[in-house]
Amino acid sequence: MVTGWHRPTWIEVDCAAIRENIQNEQKRLPENVAVWAVVKANAYGHGIIEVAKTAKEAGAKGFCVAILDEALALREAGFKDDFILVLGATRKEDVNLAARNDISLTIFREDWLAGVDPELPLKVHLKIDSGMGRLGIREAEEAARMEAEITQNTNLILEGVYTHFATADQLETSYFEQQLAKFHSILSGLKARPTYVHTANSAASLLQSQVGFDAIRFGISMYGLTPSIEVKTSLPFKLKPALALYTEIVHVKELSPGDSVSYGATYTATEKEWVATLPIGYADGLIRHYSGFQVLLAGKKVPIIGRVCMDQIIIKLPYKFQTGTKVTIIGTDQEKTVTADDAAEYLDTINYEVTCMLTERIPRKYIN
Repeated sequence: MVTGWHRPTWIEVDCAAIRENIQNEQKRLPENVAVWAVVKANAYGHGIIEVAKTAKEAGAKGFCVAILDEALALREAGFKDDFILVLGATRKEDVNLAARNDISLTIFREDWLAGVDPELPLKVHLKIDSGMGRLGIREAEEAARMEAEITQNTNLILEGVYTHFATADQLETSYFEQQLAKFHSILSGLKARPTYVHTANSAASLLQSQVGFDAIRFGISMYGLTPSIEVKTSLPFKLKPALALYTEIVHVKELSPGDSVSYGATYTATEKEWVATLPIGYADGLIRHYSGFQVLLAGKKVPIIGRVCMDQIIIKLPYKFQTGTKVTIIGTDQEKTVTADDAAEYLDTINYEVTCMLTERIPRKYIN
């Protein structure tokens, strides 16, 4: 996708916030537990390469991604010797590509191992489905058979074993505890403990003890966003959001009573009023449901009116403003703040989706 460097719409990513979130979490972890920065999905919309650099500076010992291409992008960007784990499914025909680049893969099906014979050592992590219901093996017997098959192949190395929690971001912990117990039950059936035993996403790493584990997968909270609104007041330290989204007014006009704006003429002025056009739309990740959402202008909240267009939105002004005036969609302006959580609540979704939807057409600028 083409990045819009010549358009007054941009994201600012505060690298100091990312470093602070990582370092605050490191202080709480047992000394031997590594932080792996989860940078999949373009680092949750923040920019995979620059976030990876920042996370490594802050002390992260490796990276987790969703697909092999993201891992290769890190290698090509200069992360030559860093630990990288692909959390999602990888095709059998790509194992040699992963092995040549020293990228660890997730394995989650016994039949995937059949016929896999990498030409170089390939590190794998066995995924246990302890209750998430996505990828992973569910029985101790299958785990034992897979361990034995891996052991017999001189170019396969069982580097890790892990699971993923479905309800770690909830205050009620009974299902979490069931998952943890099942994971330990399957783990205990292995003949040898792998180098890395890891279970914790951001929520579990913040709310549950990591004694006995070797790493955490620090995702949403590395970016300063809470894993869920439910646990926000229970977090051990204040997270610092890293992302802000800005644009500028490119056109101002005065409406008369009866004038309408945008597709479908869903908004009609009932009196004389000033409106402004902003160069951002659903092609940038501001989906049509943002209509009616309030953004910040000169420290005041103003609404998006009419339907969101592919490349533009219209806001209602309290009075006439000049073109070039900065508008904050996510972030702080004077005494007011609009957060990704605010947007998520308005859109009836989660903060993960708000930032992940921001497309690469919006340039990222890295500060601090």
